[in-house]
Order: sequence, then structure tokens, then C-alpha cells
Amino acid sequence: MPTILLIEDERTFAETLRYNLEREGYAVLIADDGVVGLELARREQPNLIVLDIMLPRLDGFSICRILRQESDIPIMMLTARYDEVDRIAGLELGADDYIGKPFSLGEFLARVRAILRRSERQPRQVDREVLAAGALKIDTSSRRAWRESSELTLPQKEFDLLTCLIRNQGIVLSRDLLLERVWGTDFAGDSRTVDVHIRWLREKIELDPARPRYIQTVRGVGYRFEAPEEQP
Repeated sequence: MPTILLIEDERTFAETLRYNLEREGYAVLIADDGVVGLELARREQPNLIVLDIMLPRLDGFSICRILRQESDIPIMMLTARYDEVDRIAGLELGADDYIGKPFSLGEFLARVRAILRRSERQPRQVDREVLAAGALKIDTSSRRAWRESSELTLPQKEFDLLTCLIRNQGIVLSRDLLLERVWGTDFAGDSRTVDVHIRWLREKIELDPARPRYIQTVRGVGYRFEAPEEQP
């Protein structure tokens, strides 16, 4: 039974889609904000993601961009902002289809079936994930990291934090979001934990930790990862 993940913050609308998709024989998961949706997508590996653009905490474009760096799960963008600019942006980020509200239920279900048929004809490949950024390289399967040819010694949370930052290059991530993604929702500490681990990471990956080039501080918000071209 194919599994479909709906990332949609209009609960009544999402429940209506769930009801009709389940009548078609699909298993359906629902997330009502972007962060929860991203985590569900990573954990559950659904057969299709139906993704709204306007979401709390993390928008649909960012989710699509992040997921396309990690997997080829089919994505259907779903939004009330049905104009050409949004459509092009979503497709260029790697979305497989795009449908604008309001839409007919028949058209929506037909598009779902078409995407899943295409996906079945092209089974997904499970590859070893190696992330590269500037002089840094991370092998997530073996949990090893290098700066140029030198292997880094990273404790678990530093490794997870660096992986999260590299996967989201160019995106500003708040301290609270990093805390939730790396330490989990049950962690009892506060956002200063993130600052401390960022400082430790900078000491290991930056040429000059006092003037960081990889992990940029966005004052009052959090951090953004960039991959500069380093001089030899």
C-alpha cells in the first residue's frame, strides 16, 4: 500500500484529502507545519509527498530544496498561490508536479496516480550519502568527516549539527530549529547549547574561528552555512 505524506497546515482541508486518498487505498500521514513534515518525510520515506508552500516554521520551497539534496521521493507542490513564478520555482527545485487551489478532487487524485505510476516504473536508488561543501566532506553512513585530507574528530552532536547545516546550505536556521533537529523535542536544555556546539565546530572546521567563513551568524536569528572557495 503506497504511503502519502500531506504537509498542509489547513487541518480541515488536509483531513478531506486524507479521507479521499484513503478511499483510494493509500496510507496517509499528515503534518501541519514544515519542521514536522520534514522530519516525517525523512523518517517514514513515503511514496509521495503532497507539499503546501505556505507553512509555519519552514516553507514548502525550503522543504523541497532540502529533500532534493537527500532523496528522490516524488513531490507534488500544493498552494493557493498559483502563478507562473511559483510554479517555475517549485519545479526548478525538483518538484514532480504542481497543482493550485482550488482544484477538483478528480484532478488531484488523477495526478497522484500518475506520479505514483511514474515512480513505480523508476524505482528509487538507495545510495551512500556523501556531502561536500568547500574543503569539507561528510560520509553520513559511516559518520566520518574530513577537512581536505585530514579526518575530523567529531562527537555525535557536533557531527549531527554539521550534517544538518551542510544539508541546508544557504538557509538561515534558527537556534530553536537546530535544537529540535539535532537534540530532539524532548531535550531540556536551551538554545545556548547550540551556540556552544557551533563554537566547538568552528574551532575544527574554520581556518580562523574568530572570522568564520563556513558557519555564518545571523544576528538575532541563528546560523547559515556557506561553502566558500578557500585559498591554498
